[in-house]
Amino acid sequence: MKATTMRDLSQDWPEALYDTLKAADVGHMSYVPDAGHTTLINLLNEDKQVKTNVLTTEEEGVAIATGAWLGGLRSVILMQSSGVGNCINMLSLPVQTRTPLLMLVTMRGEWNEFNPWQVPMGKATQAALEAIGVTVLRAETGKDLIEIVEQAATMAYEADGQIAVLIGQRLLGKKKW
Repeated sequence: MKATTMRDLSQDWPEALYDTLKAADVGHMSYVPDAGHTTLINLLNEDKQVKTNVLTTEEEGVAIATGAWLGGLRSVILMQSSGVGNCINMLSLPVQTRTPLLMLVTMRGEWNEFNPWQVPMGKATQAALEAIGVTVLRAETGKDLIEIVEQAATMAYEADGQIAVLIGQRLLGKKKW
């Protein structure tokens, strides 16, 4: 691993993830605001070389990422597992056209979840993505996340893959409301 080796990836994984996305030449990010992605969203929003947009629903991100690719930009979509259900039908676009797609999905409905409404989609996220044809990778530690996103970026941008990286809720910590 590059500069991320010196970091404490149990705490600093969002900054290392930003570095990983920059190294993969990501120039666009779409997102639905999410506490688990806050640091990464802020870093990408502050980067003048990255175009960003807030989504009203996650499915918009799939179409926007496809358009970004056609316009010459590598894109990443940031969302929660609950948002995966919103974009299942739209995922047929990159799957059928073999358009590169990278999604970073913070999981809900798992470890230390307080909201019972998050549990059903949390349980169904991986199976739903795989059923539509998206390759799913999962990370439970900061170190694993960085290595997995490096691989996912290669699979997406170099091999025209549709990849979702699921970020385990335990890595994110308990939500505080």
